[in-house]
This record gives sequence, C-alpha cells and structure tokens, in this order.
Amino acid sequence: MTTQTVVLEDVRAAYGTGDRQVVALDGISVSFERGTFSAVMGPSGSGKSTLLHCAAGLDRPISGSIAVDGVVLDPLTEDQLTRLRRDRIGFVFQSFNLVSSLTAEQNVALPARLAGRRTPPGDIAEALTAVGLAGRLRHRPSELSGGEQQRVAVARALISRPAVVFADEPTGALDSATSRQILDLLRTLVDEHQQTVVMVTHDPVAAARADRIVFLADGRIADDVQGPLAPEQIAAHTTQLVEEPC
Repeated sequence: MTTQTVVLEDVRAAYGTGDRQVVALDGISVSFERGTFSAVMGPSGSGKSTLLHCAAGLDRPISGSIAVDGVVLDPLTEDQLTRLRRDRIGFVFQSFNLVSSLTAEQNVALPARLAGRRTPPGDIAEALTAVGLAGRLRHRPSELSGGEQQRVAVARALISRPAVVFADEPTGALDSATSRQILDLLRTLVDEHQQTVVMVTHDPVAAARADRIVFLADGRIADDVQGPLAPEQIAAHTTQLVEEPC
C-alpha cells in the first residue's frame, strides 16, 4: 500500500479565459505522506487555496493528475467525486461552516445524514470526546466559543475516518490561545492517530507545528522544507520568497 495519501503530478489550474486567464497553479508536482502534518504557505495569489481545492476534488485542474488515497480523481464524475469527498476527505475551514440551528452532535452527523446514512450516536460522541467536547454535545454554535466551534468542525471532518484532512486557515478566525489549542489537536491527530493533515496558512506560528512546509510563489513550488522550523525562520523564508520570487 502506498504511503502517499495525496499525489499531484504536473497540475495546472487557471481561472478566466483568453487574455483574462490567470494561471493559479503552473505545473505543480507534490505529494503528502500518510500520517504527516504539512503546511502550505505563500503570498496572496500564490496558489495555496487552489492547490487545496484541486487536491480535494473541489476544483478540476486543466491538466495534470491528482490521486487521493490511491484513487485517481481525473476520470471521476461529479457524483463519484462527491462520494470520494464524503468518504475519504475531511475539511476544516476558517469560518467553521456549522449550521446554527443544529447542536454539536447534529452538526457532526450532518454530512452522513445528507448522504442518506445514519451515524451511530456512539461514534458521534466519541468524535466530540476526542476533540475535548464530551460535555457539549447538545450545545448549538451560539452557545459555544469560537475555539469550541472549530473543534466541532474538526470532529465533523473526522467522523468518516478520512484518508486526509484539508484545513484552510483553520486558526485564522481565532485568538492566539485558542489557535494553539486547535493546532495542538491537529498535531495530536497526526502523532497519535496517524491522520494525514494538509493545512493552508499564512501564519508562521501555525506552520511551525507542521512536519513539512511547502512554499508556493506564482503558482509554483518555491521551496519544500522539512520541519519543524521556528516561526521566525518561516517568516524570514516567506519574506525572502516575496522579495525574490521563483
């Protein structure tokens, strides 16, 4: 069995057409190994979110190949992509994306419910306990702090036991203390449960928790560094890339 959970080969992605076309990814080849925590960094417009969206099957590239957990995305229909995302991919976003009228346990169960499946209550309780919310199952988002809401989002991402969790600025809406708690949680998922996490971030402090940092510039990989690195090293590296683009 391959140890690479996500593989991108010579992926190109663009938005717009003709003279207005903007190349977001310019022939990127990169893979993410099972049981690792990778950060993707780069200046605004470097292609970070596009890489994440293409790797997750949310956007289709114009060329190249992408595989997740051994499944090649290119030939899949939209329905097949939807099932793949539901069963093998977890998502954590900056905005939490919780339904305000539902409790924590109902939010965690929602993706399976929309797919016509029933998640055993014990599995939901276990997922929320794993993220430190054992006593908050019946609380709605308005009754939870920002950090607790993000923990619900993490539990929802994990409930299907996905091959990979994609996190897009997961600490961007949180204060520094709460951000540390969420990063501790992601780090624990990798270290103790061999979860694969790929996180897009602009924050050197967040990236410092990763095993590896992939730096993008102008839609290309500018550097690929094994961590951990100190936040100051990451910030200096990012500044250098902006001043000396690839």
